[in-house]
Amino acid sequence: MLSRPKRDLTMAETARTAAGARVDLVLVAEMVERGAKVLDVGCGDGELLRLLAETRDVDGRGIEISREGVNEGVAKGLAVIQGDADTDLADYPDDAFDYVVLSQTLQATRHPRVVLEHMLRIGRHAIVSFPNFGHWKIRWKLMVDGQMPRTDNLPDTWYDTPNIHFCTIKDFRQLCDAIGVRMETAVAVDAWGKPLRLSAPWWFWNLFGEQAVFLLSRKS
Repeated sequence: MLSRPKRDLTMAETARTAAGARVDLVLVAEMVERGAKVLDVGCGDGELLRLLAETRDVDGRGIEISREGVNEGVAKGLAVIQGDADTDLADYPDDAFDYVVLSQTLQATRHPRVVLEHMLRIGRHAIVSFPNFGHWKIRWKLMVDGQMPRTDNLPDTWYDTPNIHFCTIKDFRQLCDAIGVRMETAVAVDAWGKPLRLSAPWWFWNLFGEQAVFLLSRKS
């Protein structure tokens, strides 16, 4: 069993946000030091990069697989290029960034472990957020309906979804343990975007956390 991270976000920190921002993006932004150099992998339309620029004054870069996302990011004045996390991270040099972020994208990668290892090679820190497939609502829907569940965080049908590697909070912790990653901060939030109690055991987070955000670094 991994130990609880030494540093956690406070409720006051999570409350400081731009209006209307996604809760996981707010949590990610709070984990980034001001003025840091950041690579956002799978940056979508650049919303996180915009938030980081406005609230943390970062030097941000993004890569996005969809041409539509790249166009939206560039239209916002952001440094976004088209790229694939599964293939293109290998081209980045070691320690090129302070933070490498993968927000709500881990489950859509073909090789999550390799992607995470590259993130921690490229950056001093990695920040990963993902929907928790161990949440009680998903378990309940599977048990009662006998079908792959659809939720606000996972709205697509099983045959249309871009997600190919669902995981739980417990699964992700085990992956971190397998590759020797240090968890510096971890936050799980419920269906209303409220952080779960920091003193709660991991099984509680795995059952009631709808999504999670982890700040990681390499073990020395």
